[in-house]
Amino acid sequence: MSSSAKPRVAVIGLGSMGFGMATSLRRAGFSVTGCDVSADTVSRFVSEGGQGAQTPAEAARDAEIVVSVVVNAAQTETILFGKDSVAETLAKGAVFISSATMDPDIARRLAKQLEGTGRHYLDAPISGGAQRAAQGELTVLASGSLAAFAKARPALDAMAAKLYELGDAAGQGAAFKMINQLLAGVHIAAASEAIAFAAKQGLDIRKVYEVITASAGNSWMFENRMPHVLDGDYTPRSAVEIFVKDLGIIQDMARNAKFPVPVSAAALQMFLMTAASGMGRDDDASVARMYARVTGTHLPGEPK
Repeated sequence: MSSSAKPRVAVIGLGSMGFGMATSLRRAGFSVTGCDVSADTVSRFVSEGGQGAQTPAEAARDAEIVVSVVVNAAQTETILFGKDSVAETLAKGAVFISSATMDPDIARRLAKQLEGTGRHYLDAPISGGAQRAAQGELTVLASGSLAAFAKARPALDAMAAKLYELGDAAGQGAAFKMINQLLAGVHIAAASEAIAFAAKQGLDIRKVYEVITASAGNSWMFENRMPHVLDGDYTPRSAVEIFVKDLGIIQDMARNAKFPVPVSAAALQMFLMTAASGMGRDDDASVARMYARVTGTHLPGEPK
């Protein structure tokens, strides 16, 4: 299919994930307009061959697909219905793909509001990290109407290695993502606790990493995040504050359902303590640093 035959796409939010997703779409031959609060980031996208817009409304004009890759529900709602919003210019019959992690009830409300204006809403949170976003190999957990899926599919095919179709209405994708985030947050907190405890025991933590990643105690998060601790590099691939938010959403959902979630509640406290220690915008493996500082344990890259 030629580039001109492909639907025009707007990507709102050119952070580490959104920039990679926009790049994947361009590589697949789409005409892509990027929009971000950072003018420098938009300029960078334009310099690499994309188009730029100053507002969501400008980006959505003439687009058949809008991909929203912002942090939370509040930002998503502002992009949809706030000042200079997508809803001001998006054509009837176009689709809004929402990739933010949020409470399923909010996803359902936003979908109902947008669909009432004659546009489609696809609830499509993502997983995989910045590198897989740039490679077009994300996992997408999507739910929405058949029409929303049909309209969004060309873009989804360019961005995702795995697309899970999880229901015919918004909210299901969000709920699946929250189960993933419960586990991810618990696993990062547990991995951080383990590596810091190993350091306190005087163990060679590089050898600990080698042993654990070949043993039953391993997890994807241990294997992926603990090298950041070994290298003393807390450049934020995914920030502590993300899990303060997401595990907080889990607590709200669980309270409303009257369902106990004590393990994720404990993990939330570890992320909160790390954020309160001034590391909220650092890599989420910084939970290990929080343990180390509280216990007087030395980790690589940290002052003795």
